[in-house]
Amino acid sequence: MPYKNLFFDLDDMLWAFSLNARDTYEEMYQKYGYDRFFDSFEHYYSIYHRRNVELWAEYADGKVTKEELNRQRYLYPLEAVGVSDAALAKAYEEDALSVMPTKSKLMLHAREVLEYLAPKYNLYILSNGFQELQPHKMRSSGIDKYFKKIVLSDDIGILKPWPEIFHFALSATQSELWESLMIGDSWENDIAGAAGVGMHQVFYNISGRTDLSFTPTYQITDLKELMELL
Repeated sequence: MPYKNLFFDLDDMLWAFSLNARDTYEEMYQKYGYDRFFDSFEHYYSIYHRRNVELWAEYADGKVTKEELNRQRYLYPLEAVGVSDAALAKAYEEDALSVMPTKSKLMLHAREVLEYLAPKYNLYILSNGFQELQPHKMRSSGIDKYFKKIVLSDDIGILKPWPEIFHFALSATQSELWESLMIGDSWENDIAGAAGVGMHQVFYNISGRTDLSFTPTYQITDLKELMELL
């Protein structure tokens, strides 16, 4: 297919969100003395992570606001161990969200692949992440220069996989559907979402998922495979 426009998810697709977030939270755990409340960082992080996943699903369904998502995910671990300190949770939240986007770890081969693709295609980010974080992450890791535009769910208040965000991204970048390709690591948000509007997809199946409800246009397990496909 003669693709011209490549839409990338950002977190855990290019920017190593899981690694960078974990590094940030471990720093915050030490800084705020959370060893007073939790058996270990792993104890804290397991409680945080479980609730964070639930809250993002609620956010995608419009059940909580962005502000409520952030408030709850940092307060919940404290409350889970019997600590009711909203001020502490708020300080931790603000500090974590200012430090996290300064982290610069990328997914394996991400920079090499972007160097290869950028001269050949129009590269765009299409992410459910927040406006105050995503551009900062890209600057910190030095990948902002490869992209012509960052399109975020925050821009219109609608998250992937809803079709409106894909149509908005196409319009905002003046891209034709048949010339565009969505590349992402989230089956539900990126791949099923893109397929729902008729956009071709590349599923970065780094986790080895097998419970796929349809066959994606392409599937990779290493970013370097994009250099063979495109």
